[in-house]
Amino acid sequence: MTTTTSTPAWVEERRAKAKARFAQTGFPTTRQEEWRFTNVAPIADSNFPLAHGAPQHAASLVNSVAVPGSVRLAIINGQFAAGLSDLSALPKGIRIASLRDGARDATDGIEQHLGRVFSIDTHPFAALNTSFLDDGVAIMVTRGAVVETPIHIVVVTSGDGKGVVAHPRTLVIAGANSQVRIAQTFIGAPGDVYFNNAVAEVVVEEGAIVDFSTDQRESDKAFHVFNLQVHVEAKGVFASHAFSTGSRIMRHDIGIGLKGEGADCTINGVYLADGDRLMDTHTSLDHATAHCTSHEIYKGILAGKAKAVFNGRIIVRIDAQKTDAKQTNRALLLSDDCTINSNPQLEIFADDVKCTHGAAVGQLDEEAMFYLQARGLNRTEARDLLLHAFAGEVLDGLKIPELREQISATLFSALERDVRASTALSPGGL
Repeated sequence: MTTTTSTPAWVEERRAKAKARFAQTGFPTTRQEEWRFTNVAPIADSNFPLAHGAPQHAASLVNSVAVPGSVRLAIINGQFAAGLSDLSALPKGIRIASLRDGARDATDGIEQHLGRVFSIDTHPFAALNTSFLDDGVAIMVTRGAVVETPIHIVVVTSGDGKGVVAHPRTLVIAGANSQVRIAQTFIGAPGDVYFNNAVAEVVVEEGAIVDFSTDQRESDKAFHVFNLQVHVEAKGVFASHAFSTGSRIMRHDIGIGLKGEGADCTINGVYLADGDRLMDTHTSLDHATAHCTSHEIYKGILAGKAKAVFNGRIIVRIDAQKTDAKQTNRALLLSDDCTINSNPQLEIFADDVKCTHGAAVGQLDEEAMFYLQARGLNRTEARDLLLHAFAGEVLDGLKIPELREQISATLFSALERDVRASTALSPGGL
């Protein structure tokens, strides 16, 4: 990254602090509790150069995931690409800027919040991202604005067949009592090897409502690390919907801080993996004040020799009385060789709370299969119906219909591929 004289001093300071922190800690290893099931040595050993410029197929990749009627923001190899973005439908009440330009303007809370929603001390990959802090997008929603038009961020990473690393960055600031729907799609050319190390920070001010979806469709040979950190003020509402079908190694860290009374959050996700791919999801819900609620459902479908990790942490602080928190993690294993490590965690320091968690891992329900077959479906049709229902429960929560249809098609196409692979490996079939 080239530092210019126009870079604000506060940006330089945050880069330097993050660079020093990452130099001290380095890449995480399996000796660390938070990473003991996820070996990132293939990422650390790759030593990819920093991506520069736009790949030849950037436009076609962006267009392939276009959502009609949305405001489209393109981030290509970590840089905001105005030429591939579409701001023609930009409604009133919202301001969008490249992070580079916004940081220079020092307006709308960018300096106040950028790099401040999370701690670089506990997130090594986010520290690495911040050490290269340069560009991305900033979305600022005006106090009281109700933005009906969805915002779609398309993040493309590619080195035109050569391995590269990019550090895209997103900042969302939703003013008090505002409403907005935002979706972020990660994509690369099929078969490409690269490392996408992304960070998104979201600030939900008092009474604001933010619906945020993540759609990870990276190359099956890519490495994908995404850190989403959210700060929710009193009576604010935040919902996250995550869908993952790509990458060789995926790590999602999702941290939600419920900082004001009456704050509410929903975290839902579904992922599919086959071959020898690894998908790791770590979530943390921090109930810091009273009368806050959280609901979480994460589902996985694994085939081949795929591995998954789910670590769901709920923290209830001593002042967070009347907390209501529910967490559910479920996984379907379509072959005998795939595995999942599920670790729900409750840390409760208040005494007047309702907190539940549950984890279930298994295969398709044979009784349900028999029931459907008894009513005229063949075994393949019964299996597909159950798998679609399993994943569809999360998919139905996505509030952008056009994107929901697109993700549904991608999800179920990948599901058919995974099922075929597992059926070929299983002597008795499914």
